[in-house]
Amino acid sequence: MRKIFFAASLLLLANNIHAQDLNYYLPDSVTYNPAIPKPKEIIYHEVGEWHVTHDRLVNYMKAIAAAAPDRVAIETMGLTYENRPQVLLIITSKKNHSRLEAIRREHLQLCDPAKSASLNINDMPIVVYIGHSIHGNEPSGANASLLSAYYLAAAQGKQIDELLHNVVILLDPSFNPDGLQRFATWANQHKSKNLVTDPASREFNEVWPGGRFNHYWFDLNRDWLPAVHIESQNRLKYFYAWKPNILTDHHEQGSNASFFFQPGVPSRVNPLTPEKANELTEKFAKFHARFLDRIGSLYFTKENYDDFYYGKGSTFPDINGGIGILFEQASSRGHARETSNGILRFAFTIRNQFVTALSTLEGAKIMRKEFLEYQRDFYRQSANPVVHKGYVFGDKNDQAKTFHFIQMLQRHQVIVNEMGDGLKESEFEKETAYTVSLNQPQQVLIKAIFDKQLVYKDSLFYDITSWTMPLAFGLPYKEITVTAGAMGKKLDSVSFQKGEVAGGKSGYAYLFEWAGLYAPRALYELQSAGLVTKVATNKSEAMTSNGFHKFGYGAILIPVKMQSKSGDEVYKLIQSAAANNGLKIYAIQTGMVNSGSDLGSSKFISLDKPAVAMLVGAGVGPTDAGELWHLLDQRMNIPATHLEITIFNRTDLSKYNTIIMVSGNYTGLNKEKLKTWVQGGGTLVLEEEAIQWAAENGISTVSFKKAKNAADSLKRLTYVDKEQIDGAQQIPGAIFGADADLSHPLAYGYNQKTISLFKANKVFMEKSKNPYAMPFAYGDKSLQSGWLSKQNLDAIKNSAAVVVNTLGSGRVINIDSNPNFRAFWLGSMKLMMNAVFFGQIIDPGSASIQ
Repeated sequence: MRKIFFAASLLLLANNIHAQDLNYYLPDSVTYNPAIPKPKEIIYHEVGEWHVTHDRLVNYMKAIAAAAPDRVAIETMGLTYENRPQVLLIITSKKNHSRLEAIRREHLQLCDPAKSASLNINDMPIVVYIGHSIHGNEPSGANASLLSAYYLAAAQGKQIDELLHNVVILLDPSFNPDGLQRFATWANQHKSKNLVTDPASREFNEVWPGGRFNHYWFDLNRDWLPAVHIESQNRLKYFYAWKPNILTDHHEQGSNASFFFQPGVPSRVNPLTPEKANELTEKFAKFHARFLDRIGSLYFTKENYDDFYYGKGSTFPDINGGIGILFEQASSRGHARETSNGILRFAFTIRNQFVTALSTLEGAKIMRKEFLEYQRDFYRQSANPVVHKGYVFGDKNDQAKTFHFIQMLQRHQVIVNEMGDGLKESEFEKETAYTVSLNQPQQVLIKAIFDKQLVYKDSLFYDITSWTMPLAFGLPYKEITVTAGAMGKKLDSVSFQKGEVAGGKSGYAYLFEWAGLYAPRALYELQSAGLVTKVATNKSEAMTSNGFHKFGYGAILIPVKMQSKSGDEVYKLIQSAAANNGLKIYAIQTGMVNSGSDLGSSKFISLDKPAVAMLVGAGVGPTDAGELWHLLDQRMNIPATHLEITIFNRTDLSKYNTIIMVSGNYTGLNKEKLKTWVQGGGTLVLEEEAIQWAAENGISTVSFKKAKNAADSLKRLTYVDKEQIDGAQQIPGAIFGADADLSHPLAYGYNQKTISLFKANKVFMEKSKNPYAMPFAYGDKSLQSGWLSKQNLDAIKNSAAVVVNTLGSGRVINIDSNPNFRAFWLGSMKLMMNAVFFGQIIDPGSASIQ
């Protein structure tokens, strides 16, 4: 018994030493330069002893760059929302540093088919981007970057010299600085001197929303392609400045797992990814296996994870001539945690991440020429002169959406042209439409942005199954045959088009259309300035300085004489709103119209300024809530109160006229208080599963369809098939076209009858018995792009996408999808803003009655 106790004591001591001793991590096959500071000298603790905070992580990277300038340069890519620096270390040999810009430019020529054929790659370094912890609460990667930086700066001998001669390393210590700081603070403040390993302990159970996300509670590992967020935009500038051959993405997974590295599930690779990329990934995996075998770590390689959605860091390089490698380490979450495999220590998780960073560099060095040749061939094949296909796109009613779409394309180095005189497409106008040819180096990426997909090899997916960007942006687009006349002038850059006041100052009224993306922002700006505003519930043809103009449903009226401000003050506010929001606001001199409703008609209804609260906290979907917050705060400049459920239950709700509940579980919410608030005239907006909660609690009148069970019709199933059959009944995310009633307040501003909605849930609403209560509905063939099972497809057919019901004097707006999905679904954001601004004016007779 004493021997067993003594052995256990030695094991515990060894684990504690490992958390505080670099020898646990570092290879002993090289010597280390004593002039290079070890992590503890800068961050004040050993690697793995505490969770490194982002500020200390940056301090160490700066210290490394200062101590080893011959090998390491540091650059600040930009700042996060919380003004934390995103730093990048560029690590290579002294000789390479002396001609670093020349190396970079030469490397980029591999992506230029006109220049790549003549390049000599025999001595060309390979470029490897090593990225860490895009999910802030998966910290082993960021903590491992301390070791990688030290090793690459301090190691000495032939082995490291050969590596640095052949490889340019871009070391990104933290993809998500704000999330990492949040999580490190949490883990450290709950650490005990005597480590507590019970998973129930507070150290392992973060408060909502947790450290996974950025400031706006977004998953940045879904943002590489849309690049909505500042962190992604900063990073992409450096990605495209270097076009790395390999990018590693260091993550964590469930604590009871082992370690994962790609290739992943073969049947779930996006068909746009070249087969050669899959072969290289498979071959590259052997280096990781060998290095992990050496230290006795278990791993798996072809289960659970896939390479389908190009918005992820490990998949995005696949459409840019490189390969991405996903690493998933079982997470200790804190400092030491009980798992089904024993106690998992933070130091162990860090070591696996560091070892696979080394295996990546070793593989890159040995396979250097293969990767360089692959990159050259990828772009040579992409720019095919016999390809005469392309796309035309543009919204003549909303140039702001078009601007953001072009901005996204140009971030990815896509060549965009004006629409040429020779292209005759009736739905597009030359002044507001643009073209993209597939005959350019970024051909594969362009297809990833524009293509629809309805055929799949597999029925299980780690993430969404479709993201067709023009549909997401709500942009009219069409595939075209590219001819010389179809392509106009190349766009060098794009800028946001400022608006104007057509007709100058008016002493009577101003009108503007609701179609513009930023019309809600302009309206809120004017309301906040104290102006009386009205909305048109009928069409009008009003006289402007340039003749009659037809205004659609939802046009906003600002009558001058009803204001408490002078005409000059009103004009200045109108000018500012037009310029800042890209709107054309018309000066109107008479209330009499040529057709439709006169400006003094009751069809123009006065609007209240929105006072918005959104429910947040435990049980609420953090990303859904973050997407709403981002929409209101970043895009529309509308403040919204974040109400935790416990605060909701004791706060005065009379200060709000709109409450929004995104997908989530609202157990503990005072339903009677919410019901009373709605009955008193409030507008309640429900998304996705929040509708089911409201229906169960007598707030929503919606009834639901249910998808058939896939197993019901099968006589007998094997045990091993259960995962596949059950998984296939999930809806990871697909695009559906909903038919809109353009005269309904919730559809104001839309000019297309079919609105593309993103749906990733199994909330199937029955159509209302009131024909006016469902302004958006699905038809027989609503699937536009993406995968879902036959059972779910049958359930969504002829169901309602949006249902409005009354409750007392209030309105309940039920939206079965997420109209703000990942902040790039601009096409359905209008629906949410209409609910916020116009929910109050919906005729109660047009809604389902409680």
